Amino acid sequence: MTRLFRLAATALALLAVAAPPADAQVGPNGFMLRVEATVAAPRAQVYDALMRIGSWWNGEHTYSGDARNMSLDVRPGGCWCEQLPGGGGIEHGRVIYVVPGETLRLSGGLGPLQEWGAIGSMTWNLVETSGVTTVQLSYGVGGFFDGGFEQIAPPVEDVLTEQLQRLKRFVETGEVD
Repeated sequence: MTRLFRLAATALALLAVAAPPADAQVGPNGFMLRVEATVAAPRAQVYDALMRIGSWWNGEHTYSGDARNMSLDVRPGGCWCEQLPGGGGIEHGRVIYVVPGETLRLSGGLGPLQEWGAIGSMTWNLVETSGVTTVQLSYGVGGFFDGGFEQIAPPVEDVLTEQLQRLKRFVETGEVD
């Protein structure tokens, strides 16, 4: 069984038991998710860690199985890409807006959303107060998803919440697990 097949099977299993997220806006043509974390570090340190996505993203939520295969070219038009075995690759998102140290916005459909023709806009916004940074992550998705967006929004929210918590742990402790 290929890794991609296992990921798809897991996603479908999650869809069967998922309920719409409590704080998400979900409609027939898309959804908007918002998650937030407070990181005990200055904004510049959090931003630097965010740029090193392959250091903290969970490899279970990649196509290659190894987050170190991911890179983020932080400039308008830059790619959040992942190298795949055998010379392949995937573009998870395209950088569309950058304010260094403050905001990063990407356009793209994560995971199964790509295959179904859904597209999203993901914004990472960093707000510092007294040396502590609030990371606000939003992901708005629109288009088509077989089975409906109310089915896919909960697992997407779970994945993004997990990644945000991993970023927080990485910044605060240098560890992700």
